[in-house]
Amino acid sequence: MDRFILTDAQWEKMEPFGLGKPSDPGRTGSDACLFVEAVLWIARTGSPWRDLPESFGNWNTVFKRFRDWVKACVFKSMFDAVSDDPDMEYAMVDATIVRVRRHGQGAKGGLKIRLLVALEAA
Repeated sequence: MDRFILTDAQWEKMEPFGLGKPSDPGRTGSDACLFVEAVLWIARTGSPWRDLPESFGNWNTVFKRFRDWVKACVFKSMFDAVSDDPDMEYAMVDATIVRVRRHGQGAKGGLKIRLLVALEAA
């Protein structure tokens, strides 16, 4: 797979919080960035772990590593590290999204009812 979600700047902030290092043997020592990309792929697609593409590695190994990281609260630490400087690119609000009710635009309302009540009383 050549299409990933994380940018290099994001991964630099997240990397110190990961478990293991490249020199460690086993599932903790393999490419942590690829592992996080696999977890993001699962979250994005909503697929079961068994449908994880082979380019991310064995699905069971990735799942076991995911479970270890969840128990160690690694993902919370990574999220906190990345979310310190929010990107407000998608938080734009303009008139095509927000609608104001008529009374919020300065339209006069309720006057007709008062006139009808006054006419019926007279």
